[in-house]
Amino acid sequence: MPRLQALILGLAALALVPGCGKDDATTPGSGGGGSPATKPALVFSAIPSTTDQTGYEARFGKVAEWLSERLGVTVKYQHSADYAQSVAAFVSGDVLFAWFGGLTGVQARHRVEGAHAIAQGKEDPNFYSYFIAHKDTGLERSDEFPKGIEGKTFTFGSRDSTSGRLMPEHFIRTLGGKAPDEYFASVAFSGGHNTTALQVNEGVVEVGALSYTQYDKMVASGEIDKDVARIIWKTPVYADYNITAHPDLDKVYGAGFTTKLQKALVDMPTELVKPAFNRETLIEAKDADFAAIAELAAQLGFLDN
Repeated sequence: MPRLQALILGLAALALVPGCGKDDATTPGSGGGGSPATKPALVFSAIPSTTDQTGYEARFGKVAEWLSERLGVTVKYQHSADYAQSVAAFVSGDVLFAWFGGLTGVQARHRVEGAHAIAQGKEDPNFYSYFIAHKDTGLERSDEFPKGIEGKTFTFGSRDSTSGRLMPEHFIRTLGGKAPDEYFASVAFSGGHNTTALQVNEGVVEVGALSYTQYDKMVASGEIDKDVARIIWKTPVYADYNITAHPDLDKVYGAGFTTKLQKALVDMPTELVKPAFNRETLIEAKDADFAAIAELAAQLGFLDN
């Protein structure tokens, strides 16, 4: 009996010790607002708009460090090898926000109920593509759709690019009157805006379509010659890149976290925004900004690519 009495008294004393018998850590999704150490790392990704993917980790790593300080949780960048991989990682919940193109953002939100666009570059509501041609084609810049490109060799960028595929194909079909494979001698997919520019510059293909920001950047850096890879047409404007947030953000990090993330993104300084996003600043975005892209993607059968 003495041993049994001692055990009972010991258990009773243990029950009186504050905090014993329960876990003080806040579990993800409990809404308890625990310390950063109790929350899983917040992982994000970005579409690789160029085939040269060196430097992505370093540039977005600095974004992750800055967001970690502002949000009070550990933020990590996860690299995506291509557009489709970035969408797949978002759909699976491996990443909870991502820098998408107009089309990939629409695809991601279509596949994840409750996902929303929360930010975009200041330039993105009025984005556009360039059609460029090698100087030997003799094609000159025009304000009208360059119908002289018919019968030439042509390359898009990535298959899921907005400025390098979706919108150029739309303009070819509506203003050229034919599907791309009927309009050109051959149609290729370079895989990225930079490769499109280089292939036209080197005469590998005669004509290509790409993001104006990437073309201007490559001209400024001397990677391509604007007198060799000539701009022959600037498309009408459309909405493009955006940051889309996963609905699990508020479940994991607490109510209002998505709004907190949006504010942090919009407040991010240019010295971080420019190298990572190739934008001057980030501004707020909403799904309705990309309604025209969503409608066009549905028409062309690109929503579930």
